[in-house]
Amino acid sequence: MFGALDWPAFIVAMLAVELTPGPNMGWLATLSARAGRQHGFKAVAGITLGLAVQLLAAATGLSALLAGSVTFYEALRWGGVAFMLYLAWEAFRDDGSAPPAMANKLAGFRRGLIANLLNPKALVFYLLVVGQFADPRLGHLWLQILLLGSLHILLSLIVHVTIVLVADHLGGLLEKWRTSFAARIGFGLALAIVALWIAMSTSRA
Repeated sequence: MFGALDWPAFIVAMLAVELTPGPNMGWLATLSARAGRQHGFKAVAGITLGLAVQLLAAATGLSALLAGSVTFYEALRWGGVAFMLYLAWEAFRDDGSAPPAMANKLAGFRRGLIANLLNPKALVFYLLVVGQFADPRLGHLWLQILLLGSLHILLSLIVHVTIVLVADHLGGLLEKWRTSFAARIGFGLALAIVALWIAMSTSRA
């Protein structure tokens, strides 16, 4: 059954999606550059779990039901925007005065999970994009979506881990000035731009 699916086209499409700058990429780079790879990897775990939840919802048809509710969609959309703005404010106000040992060890994981659960694009991605590569004639549509979506999650995991490693390396070079006013403004603006990107790209107007 799965041999009939267009795997090359799917892999190319998923790589294009993952390599296009988006909220996960921007936030992971910012977090890893400022806090290091350990926090970055925890964030990757949260992001991956969030995507897995969205995939399971798509495979069971739940996301199709939720996406049909304008109120629910808009609540998720603006919730995601508000959450990214909150992260932008935290990035700006962190001047390095708080001892690193006091940081919540699960903060990166929790934020990665919440950010993806509140992302309406993730909610409908597996149906509107991944679902296009599934063929009802092959039967077990939910199983096809589950398999294709799992491959996407694997590709996203590879991309996200690479981002963490690169950003962590650059973070070491930036450590001397990362808590400066200019750096905090830069990180805060980067996350605010991500919030704006979510607001604009998820609009149904």
